[in-house]
Order: sequence, then structure tokens, then C-alpha cells
Amino acid sequence: MGGVRKTAVVTGASSGIGAATARRLAAEGFNVVLAARRRERLDALVEQIGKEVPGAGRLAAVTLDVTSQDSVDALAAGLPACHVLVNNAGGAIGMEPVAEADPEDWRVMYDTNVLGLLRVTKALLPKLIDSGDGHVVNITSLAGHVPYEGGAGYNAAKHAAVAVNEVMRLELVDKPVRVTEIAPGMVHTEEFSLVRFRGDAERAAKVYEGVPEPLVAEDVADCVAWAVTRPSHVNIDRIDVQPRVQATPYKIHRV
Repeated sequence: MGGVRKTAVVTGASSGIGAATARRLAAEGFNVVLAARRRERLDALVEQIGKEVPGAGRLAAVTLDVTSQDSVDALAAGLPACHVLVNNAGGAIGMEPVAEADPEDWRVMYDTNVLGLLRVTKALLPKLIDSGDGHVVNITSLAGHVPYEGGAGYNAAKHAAVAVNEVMRLELVDKPVRVTEIAPGMVHTEEFSLVRFRGDAERAAKVYEGVPEPLVAEDVADCVAWAVTRPSHVNIDRIDVQPRVQATPYKIHRV
């Protein structure tokens, strides 16, 4: 990246897709702000990236809870500039059918996946516009496009995130801001399924059982890096990415 380094903010950056994206954007020459709730993990990751990524720009760890407006406002107030925002914070809780669903689980998923996206985007949008070449990347999920049994709460939250992404594309068409959705399928990270199954490691492991090569976090980070490094007049509207052995969220070849 020639000239002045651009600044990228990655939410949910303490692990999984967020951590991989922060590392990859640092390798692409961005200054990267890693934002998440678990500050100790962020600090360790910033140190690690600084040592392992040649030519990495400035790296900063910021404690962020996307469900707290005060926390989001503090992030925005501390940023002199923002060119790229990667809304990655989110997650799933539970696989209960609608008849057995806990509304509190749905509330938490909506607050993180949808309202969190709103809070952070709204707070940083003025800086993205002022940059003259802003880019919002929303990490959604194939669950936001294809419903499946046991997924109603997460499906609903991610469908809402998809709708927000599409409306933003319409509303910002006259502004110097690109909007990209990246919708991953099965990604094997250390925490996503473990959180979904409330810490039950055995159930979490079964999600990937017999799947020869699920995606890894770096595959999604690769999509983010490609989208944000296209020429500024090129908008990548949406990338669906899943392993070769997955046809839909519920159709997976296992061996």
C-alpha cells in the first residue's frame, strides 16, 4: 500500500475471524485497531502481530463492547481517522427449536449481531465518509440467507444484519464509502461452536466431525483483504464462502 497508511478497525478481534482479519490487514499495510471485550487477549495479539508481520503499521488494542453505547462512543472518540470498518463481532447461542427457544438468547444474539453492527457503524460513519475512501465490511453468515432447523434465533439475527447491509449500500451510494457483505459457511474456529453450545466441547466438536476440510479463519480474512484492496471505484457487494464439501448450511459431505 503506497502513500499514507489507511486505518482499519476490526471488531470482535480477540479470536477467530476477527484476529485473523486483523493480522491479514496488518500484512496488507493497514494501521489496525483491534477492538473486543477481552483486552488481555488483544494486547497479546497486538504484540504477536507486531513481531511476526513484517512491515506492519501501527497496531492498537481497544476494549470494546458493541452492546454498550458508551463503549462504542469511546472507541469513536479515540480514533483520529477510519478508512475500513470490519463489523465482525457477533455469534450464535443455542440450537433449540422455536418451540423451546429462550427469548433471552435471541435478545443477546440480536443485540450483538444487529444492534452492535448499527452502533459501531453509526459512530464511525462520519470518519469513513471524511476519509474520502471508506469501506464497511459486514461479516454475516450463510445463516443470514438460508434458514435451517435449530437455527431460528441466529438465522433471524443474521437475516437482519443482511438487510442492514443492503440498505446501507442504497443509502451510501452517493458517498465515498463502499459496503461489502461476507457470508461464511462452516468455519472451524476455537470458539464459535463452543459458545453456541454453552461450553459443551463434545457437542461443539461434533459440528466438524467427519468434515475433511472446513474453512478456517484465515480463509475469511483472505476475502476481507481482497475486497478492501480493490480499486476504490470497485465495490464487492457480497462474498459467499464455504468449504467445497458444503452445499448449504444443512448439506455437508462427511467422511
